[in-house]
Amino acid sequence: MLEKLFALKDHDTSIRRELVAGLTNFMTISYIIFVQPNFLSAAGMNPGAVMVATCISSALATFLMAFLTNYPVVLAPGMGLNAYFAFEICNPSSGLPWQEGLGIIFIAGLLFLILSFVGIREAIMNALPTSLQNAIAIGIGLFIAFIGLQMSGIIAKDPATFITLGALDDQNVLLSIFGIAIMLALLARKVKGAILMGILAATVASLIFGVASYNGIAEMPPSIEPTLFKLRFPNIFAKLELIPVLFVFFAIDMFDSIGTLTAIGYRAQLMEAGKLAKARRALMTDAASTVGGACLGTSTVTCYIESAAGIAEGGRTGLTAVVTGIFMLLALFFQPLVEIVGGGYPINPIIGPTLIVVGGLMLRNINQIDWEDITESIPAFLTMLMMPLSFSITDGIGFGVISLAFLKLVTGRRKEIHPIIYYFALFFVACYIGGL
Repeated sequence: MLEKLFALKDHDTSIRRELVAGLTNFMTISYIIFVQPNFLSAAGMNPGAVMVATCISSALATFLMAFLTNYPVVLAPGMGLNAYFAFEICNPSSGLPWQEGLGIIFIAGLLFLILSFVGIREAIMNALPTSLQNAIAIGIGLFIAFIGLQMSGIIAKDPATFITLGALDDQNVLLSIFGIAIMLALLARKVKGAILMGILAATVASLIFGVASYNGIAEMPPSIEPTLFKLRFPNIFAKLELIPVLFVFFAIDMFDSIGTLTAIGYRAQLMEAGKLAKARRALMTDAASTVGGACLGTSTVTCYIESAAGIAEGGRTGLTAVVTGIFMLLALFFQPLVEIVGGGYPINPIIGPTLIVVGGLMLRNINQIDWEDITESIPAFLTMLMMPLSFSITDGIGFGVISLAFLKLVTGRRKEIHPIIYYFALFFVACYIGGL
């Protein structure tokens, strides 16, 4: 049955490999189960209900991706947009109730769904030249490695230089280095399940040294009723200041999902002639998941770049996603156990090393960029550089698209790229001038 559903042999994978990849994905993204309630409670939402909404929306979205596309891609409430929702749009001083904030997310998701259905989002994705597609994948690798370095405590904030080396004698940092060393040693020796073994080793070490705490195994989940179908639709024509908010949710999710799917497509060898074969279905899943998440009571649900952790373990089909989705549902009943791995944000010596190692593995396509052609190499460079420095996948794509369009125009080579690139270059320029 599994072979018929997921074509495991055609993708040169096995049930065991997919199971390990799915579990690895779950352990890598499990932090969102605790981060999301923490963030959204700042907007006045019930933390327990948000936790349940996060698990259910992630599982349903991931199942949908598995059966519509057969891709090993995990979906969950997106980091960045959840902070924008909680701390800027719906914080107590903003005057916008979280119910109306969810309504705005629902409307944005509906727009995503329409554009995905008619193929506009797919056209945008396929219009990106190969050099920029590879740069996006590499930039996202640097981005998640940068997040991992922060979560590990290996780098820290500095008022003079913005970032600096963390305290290498700190217990969290030493545990993070231990986790990295285990993963790299196992990967170098080509051990199957190396990343998962590294996560388990770091978990055990964190428990031994008291960084993580054991608070039991299972308990009944809280009620979702406080957030379920509580969204309200604001009159955006009476409140014109909400139109830019809707636009921000729309633009960021669109370009983040395009960037993430492109990166995952290259990492999992899903690209065919530089295009993701089932891009339209994947983007429709992403959009529909945002709509469903708003109904359940959580912020924008989107494709997770952490899916690369499972792909690094050999996950190649939707079975990986199904396994992750099942664990997300089980997490509802095993919250104390999951909290050992996913708790401790923003410092987490279990998840941090995973993101660093996976980010490093995503740099493999750097030799696919034409470094001799400045009209290709500089946009690629800016894309890769700006993602971690701006802490935004969308801004990285924006700088890459603007510089690509500019250099092709000034060198008289405007026909080498799709016209849609010029439209989106203007779109990004307008966004930056307008302060969006």
